[in-house]
Amino acid sequence: MTFRPDKLGVAIALLAVYGALSPFATMRANRIVRGESLGMLSALPTWAGWLLAFTVLGAASVALSRSPAVARFLAAALALAMLIVCVGLSGTFLAPADNAYARISPASGFWLLLFTFSLLATDSITRMRPSPVLRLVYLATAVGLVYLTLVSGIWDGLSVMKEYSARADVFWTEASRHLALALGSLFAAMLAGLPLGVLCERVPALRAGVLNTLNLIQTIPSIALFGILIGPLGWVAVNVPGASAIGIRGIGMAPAFVALFLYSLLPVVANTVAGLNGVPGATREAARGIGMTSAQRLFRVELPLALPVILTGIRIVLVQNIGLATIAALIGGGGFGTFVFQGLGQTATDLVLLGALPTVALAFVSAVILDALIEMNRTVAVNKRAA
Repeated sequence: MTFRPDKLGVAIALLAVYGALSPFATMRANRIVRGESLGMLSALPTWAGWLLAFTVLGAASVALSRSPAVARFLAAALALAMLIVCVGLSGTFLAPADNAYARISPASGFWLLLFTFSLLATDSITRMRPSPVLRLVYLATAVGLVYLTLVSGIWDGLSVMKEYSARADVFWTEASRHLALALGSLFAAMLAGLPLGVLCERVPALRAGVLNTLNLIQTIPSIALFGILIGPLGWVAVNVPGASAIGIRGIGMAPAFVALFLYSLLPVVANTVAGLNGVPGATREAARGIGMTSAQRLFRVELPLALPVILTGIRIVLVQNIGLATIAALIGGGGFGTFVFQGLGQTATDLVLLGALPTVALAFVSAVILDALIEMNRTVAVNKRAA
C-alpha cells in the first residue's frame, strides 16, 4: 500500500526536524552579553534531552501521516507540554550555582518547535470542527495550564522570569495601562462608530465622504499620528481649564488613546454599514408589514442580523489595538511597549520578550474569544432569517 503523507504534515515534520537540530537554549554570563547557543541534548540532562527528541520525532511522524484529528491533537499537546517543561528544566540545569547574573533563554529551536506544534494543534482542532463553546473550553484549558506553569516555578530559572521578578509591580501597572488603552479606545470607537455606521447606511450620500476620510486616517503611520496629536493635545492641556486635571496632555496616554480611537473607527463604521446592507430586503419588508417603527426595525431586526459582521469589525479593532498600544510607550503612554523599548535600548532580549509575549497572548486570546462569539451570533442570525 502506497504511503500518502499529509500535505500540511510534510511542512510540520520538516519544521520539527529543523527545530530539533537548532539551538534549544542560550546561556549568557549576564543579561546583555552574547551567549553560547546549546542544542537540545546539551541544554538538558541526558534523559530529558533524549525524551524530548523522541517526543518531537514521534509527534512529527503523527503529523506526517494521515492520522485522525484526535491523534494529531494529542501528539501536538504532548509535544507542547514536553517543550514547556524542558525549557524550564534547561534554566535550572544550565545556570551556575554560584552566579546570580547568568541568564538562560530559549533559543531559536525552542521557538520554532513551539510554533510548529502550535500549528499542528490548531490544524487538528480545525479538522475536529468543535463548537464555539468547545473552542472556548480548549482556550480556557490552555490558559489555565500556562498559569499553572508560571506559578509552579518551572520557569523560574529562565531569564524572562528573572526580568519579571525584578519588575513585578511595574509589570502589572503597565498591563493595566495597556488594557485601558486597547479596550477604552475600542469602547469609545463603538460608541461613536455604531451610530455613524447606521447613519452612513441610512444616508448613502454621506457614506463615501465618511469612509474615505476614515480610510485616509488609516494610511497615516502610527508613530506619525502619535506625533501629530502631541501639538493639539498639548495646546488643549494649556488653554482649556480642567483638561490637564483629567489627563489630557501632549504626551502620555491621551494622544495614544485618541490615535487608537481614530484607527478603530474605520472597521467599526465600515462593518456596521456592510452588516446592515446585508439584511435581506424581504426581512425589512416583513418587519414593516407587521407595523414596526423604523427604530423597532433597527434594534429588533436589522442590528441583530448584522451583529456577526459588526463583531468581525470589533475583532479586527481589538487585535489591532492590542498591538498598536505597544507603540504608545514611545510617547509616554505606558503599556507593555515600555519593556519592549527598554529592552531594545539595553540590548536585553528577554526584557523585550517580557513586553512582547503578553501582547501576543492577549491578541490571540481576544481573537479566539471573538471568533467564537461571531460564530454563535452567525448561527442565531441564520436561524432568525430562516424563521
